This record gives sequence, structure tokens and C-alpha cells, in this order.
Amino acid sequence: MIKPEALAARLVDVVLVVSGAAIASHIRFDEIGQSSFYYAFVAFAAAFALALFPAFGVYQSWRGRSKMGLVGQVSLAWLTVQTCALVLMFTLHRSDFVSRLWFAYWTGTTGALLIFSRVAVHRVLARVRHAGMNLRQVAVVGRGAHAAALVRKIDGCTAAGFRTAAVLDVSHDTPKLSAAIPSVPSFDELHAFADYIRAQDVHELWLALPLSEEHTIHECVKELRDDLVNIRFMPDLRSVAMFESTMIDLLGVPAINLVASPLSQTSQLQKEMFDRLFAAVALISLAPLLLAIAIAVKLSSRGPVLFRQKRKGADGRVFTIYKFRSMRLHTETPGTLAQATRHDARITRLGAFLRRTSLDELPQFFNVLRGDMSVVGPRPHALEHDDLYQKVVAGYIQRYRIKPGITGWAQINGFRGETDKIEKMERRVEHDLYYLGNWSFALDMRIIAATIVKGLVHNNAY
Repeated sequence: MIKPEALAARLVDVVLVVSGAAIASHIRFDEIGQSSFYYAFVAFAAAFALALFPAFGVYQSWRGRSKMGLVGQVSLAWLTVQTCALVLMFTLHRSDFVSRLWFAYWTGTTGALLIFSRVAVHRVLARVRHAGMNLRQVAVVGRGAHAAALVRKIDGCTAAGFRTAAVLDVSHDTPKLSAAIPSVPSFDELHAFADYIRAQDVHELWLALPLSEEHTIHECVKELRDDLVNIRFMPDLRSVAMFESTMIDLLGVPAINLVASPLSQTSQLQKEMFDRLFAAVALISLAPLLLAIAIAVKLSSRGPVLFRQKRKGADGRVFTIYKFRSMRLHTETPGTLAQATRHDARITRLGAFLRRTSLDELPQFFNVLRGDMSVVGPRPHALEHDDLYQKVVAGYIQRYRIKPGITGWAQINGFRGETDKIEKMERRVEHDLYYLGNWSFALDMRIIAATIVKGLVHNNAY
């Protein structure tokens, strides 16, 4: 059953969709709509919004969530809605009756309204929580640095709506947890701790414990199982987990990912939908440039227009990557692959320009459209280099937990081009793993924007 606040939020979103269309009509036509098709288009979009927004987590509780993550979710959800509405109009052969400029105005205006409304409510709630209202009291059971860091995070982010009410210190050695957080009531005995929780009407109990504390976890649950307290386990997995651990459901059994893709199935689906849409728009928009480069490559030297090479994709699956050929035809020693170096005699004059400006990478949008690659992700390397670096660089193979990208976090931070030293590859892998562990739609947008600016000129591109 839909909660009243969620229902109100959906109604507000429908109003914003319609309002954005009306504003766009005033800008484009000086009146609201030109034909019944406009009303039908808006109605379709509103219906799609009601159906798709919940799937993107737009109506989930904001408490404790990143503001930028929320903006990214709303943006992606709205772009998906508009894509679905546009596809439907194409299917009905009615797209020619709708102004493309009006559609662009409508998409931008409504997107801005959806984001502004949420940011505004987010800010109001933050002020309310800073004033000590609308807070959830949290009791923490833990020990050591992991529990201390959790308590500091709770009290350092009051806008999230949580506040530490008490701590049960289960430390078996020093320093004691209470020494790190003296301002919070601390207990050493479970029954007294539970009585305090009941007396203060605390409804959140967070267990910040290592997996070895199974007995303590059991005792806490046993003590408070008959109280209306939400008990949440936040295990300390830093010593064993490759990325930030996530809980999933496998065959109806809860499981914690220790070494697996840090992106959830929903995140991967959202990322793939964006990739396909972005690649299609890029290929259509850049078609004249792609044709011009293809002709120039063909005229510059003997050989094919496209360079093809086998690379590893997600989960190690091999695919064929496409680039504009930037080198003269040459032969490689079987089993080896020589990287391009500065002033490499194999690179043509046109090829040097294409590599320096990253224009040789544009055909990889076909790889994205085919589902082999993503717009943003770790750059794929030649199979020979994979075999080499997997043995000498820690965590190297984890880069293939997701699809490789045309651009990535490492590339915009200067780690691109030749890797003549192991240290260079180690730094590149370090940035790739950071991207995997901190992925968000907003981070992808930041990387794309930086690539457009930085990709045109770079000292390491040769």
C-alpha cells in the first residue's frame, strides 16, 4: 500500500510534468499547446513517470541518502521517461506533429522543476533536523575504530536525521570506545543498555561489529526482539571486502558481497539504459564528423579505416573493440604487443592528431550500442597486457567487474597513454577501483563533462 506522503509526492510530480510542458509551450508558442497531440504526449509522459519513477528509487526515504545521488536518480528517471514517451510517439507515427524545440524546452524545464523541488524539500528537512526535530534516535553496539567512526558519522551529518542516543561498548581491550565519544552515554552491560533504550523510546539499534561477534549479535537480538526496535547489522568487513559490501538476495537467502561487482542490479540497469541512449545520440550527432575522419584515415595511408583488437569486457568476456586506425600497417611479434610511445614512427600524422584529441576512440560508441562497453568505466587493455599486469598489479582483474568504458576516472586524472612503468599501471588501477567503489550517476556525469574538456588536449596522449 502506498503511503500518503509517497502518494502526495507522485501527484506533485505529475503537476510538475504538466507545468513544465505548459512553460515550454509559452516559451515556444506563446500559448499552451498547438494540437491534441501535445496533450496526449504530456499524458503519456505523466503515466510513464508514475510507472517508472518508483523503479528508480525516486520515492524511497531520503534519510541518510546523498543529495547528489538523489539528483542523479531523478535526472536519469526523467530522461528515461522522456525516452519512453518519445519512442511511443515514434511507434504511433505522431512524432512529426510535435515540435522538437518544444520537447527540448519541456525536458529541461520539467527536469529542473523535479530537481529543484526535491532539493528544496531536502534543505527544509535538513534545517528542521539541525534544529533537533524530525530525528531518529540510534543506539549503537560496537567496538574499536569501526564503531567510533560510525558514531562520528551519525553525529557529523545531522541533516540525515539520525542522532546517537547510547553506545554499548563490547571492547575486550583498550582503548575503550567510550573514550573516543565521551559525549554519548556508554554502557558495558546489555540489560542496562536495553533498559535505557526502552526508557528513552529509541527505535534504531545498529550493530557495528565484526563477524567474530556472533554471540553478541545473538544476545542483542534476543534481548530486544519483543520491542519495536529496528535492529540493523553493519559488519566491519574492511579486512576481507574488496569494495564496500552490499546485501543481496540469492535464492531467498540474504548474502553479503565481499568480492563482487559493487553495482547493484538496479544500478547496472540504469547505467546500461543511459549508455545505450547516450551512444545512440552521440552516433547520430557525430555522424558527419565520423564520416569525415573515416575519409581522412583512408586517404592518409594504406589500410583499413578501423583498427580492431580483442579486449576483455565485463566478467572477462572477450569482445572486439573499434578505433579509427592511427598507425601505418605493421606486423607484431606473435604473443607480444608494443605500446605506442612518444614520437612513435608507426603513427601517421593524422593518427597523431586523432590520438592526441581522443577522436580515434569515437567508433567505440558502436561498442557501447552493442552492449560490449559503457560510456564511463575502466579502460580496457590488450589481452597481452592483461596477462602481464594481472600477475604484478594487485586488484588489476577487479577492473572487469563492470563493463569497460570509453573514458574513466583514471583518464580524467591524467592516467592515460603509455604505461612504461608498473607504477603508472598501479596508479591507474587505484583510480579504477576507486570509481567502482564510489560509482554514482552524478560521478559519471562529472567524468563525461571532464572528458569533453580535457580530452581535446593531453600530454600523455600520443
